[in-house]
Amino acid sequence: MQTTFTEDQLKDPGILRANEILRACVHCGFCTATCPTYQVLGDELDSPRGRIYQIKDMLENERVPDEKTVLHVDRCLSCLACMTTCPSGVHYMHLVDHAREYIEQNYKRPFSDRALRWVLAQILPYPTRFRLALLGAKLGRPFKFLMPDARLRAMLDMAPKSIPPVSRNDDPQSFASEGARKKRVALMTGCAQKALNTDINDATIRLLTRLGCEVVVAEGAGCCGALTHHMGKASESHATAAKNIRAWCGEMDGDGLDAIVINTSGCGTTVKDYGHMFRNDALAADAARVSDIAMDVSELLMQLDVPEAVSKDTVVAYHAACSLQHGQQIKTYPKELLKQVGFRVVEPADSHLCCGSAGTYNLMQPEISGQLKERKLRTIEAKSPDIIAAGNIGCMMQIGSGTDIPIVHTVELIDWATGGPQPRALTEEGKRVPDIPILR
Repeated sequence: MQTTFTEDQLKDPGILRANEILRACVHCGFCTATCPTYQVLGDELDSPRGRIYQIKDMLENERVPDEKTVLHVDRCLSCLACMTTCPSGVHYMHLVDHAREYIEQNYKRPFSDRALRWVLAQILPYPTRFRLALLGAKLGRPFKFLMPDARLRAMLDMAPKSIPPVSRNDDPQSFASEGARKKRVALMTGCAQKALNTDINDATIRLLTRLGCEVVVAEGAGCCGALTHHMGKASESHATAAKNIRAWCGEMDGDGLDAIVINTSGCGTTVKDYGHMFRNDALAADAARVSDIAMDVSELLMQLDVPEAVSKDTVVAYHAACSLQHGQQIKTYPKELLKQVGFRVVEPADSHLCCGSAGTYNLMQPEISGQLKERKLRTIEAKSPDIIAAGNIGCMMQIGSGTDIPIVHTVELIDWATGGPQPRALTEEGKRVPDIPILR
């Protein structure tokens, strides 16, 4: 794609990077075949190619974003399926993130939009605040019909039936390995996950220590910054990310780290991009160090001696989170690990398509999110699985709210199969719990 940025414009690192990305695009349209919003809406402007044209025009002309451009950029899920499909290697993620930052700085949204985004940014990254909000949502759910805004109704629907108690495993500390130590790793405990499902971090710690890892929860680490980053709130996202960088570098420079382990794939995609996010910052070198050793939990497990088991008849439908398969290009590891510990793994049709969760997307674009959710549920239930497995808390909440098939984090199933307790999701009231034999 030909661009006409001036020399002065290209002095801005964000514009310079956008120019590189735009010039890589050859207008082929392959991305439209795998874009969920284009498939649902059928509008070229809601495809990656269409958004690229709009972003190019907005940035080149330094114009105040108009309502139409903002609408189509807002509708992007950032699922990154287009990046997997693109034969030219267009790094759409960096382009749309820059566009969102530009919009945040130059466009005045309607008051209701500004208020909603402020609330989400002030609550979701903070586990204690989020817990209180979930409790409020549970109390307010019977009055949902009074809410005029579909986004507010979606926020009430987000609250789980039960809010788990705080897990003290999420506090800064170190967990010794069982037997000889093979690796020393830092576990990113996250933010929303600590309020929605504490079992995931607990299972991760049990599993990794059982396999010979010392697991450290670093003092000062918290939210990865993804939620505010994808809203274009750069200063807020960088502030929380910087805390993580300092916390993990402190461990790296102390007793050392072999990996920073992340069990929420949306966070993993962002942490692995810290090197880019901070490329022009004083923390650039440390950010790159962090990105270099950041791993999804499935990547680390592939390096460890996970026991093998005889295959059982328990059928697990594996849902591939977009941030894992497209954002991190991890496609086979979770399935291989589940098969290794004895599960029969099936994958639904169109597994490359987003479930509609996408961070805060299901709260800000509930109608489109709902259509994607229904499509995903149909393809999963067509496989008649006993359990659904996923590697991202957002996907788990989105899919789990629409089916009676229990949904469990991949690491919980591997933990269970290798000596841990049965996942709580398999005993939840109201779920269709299969008669599953003990795997170990």
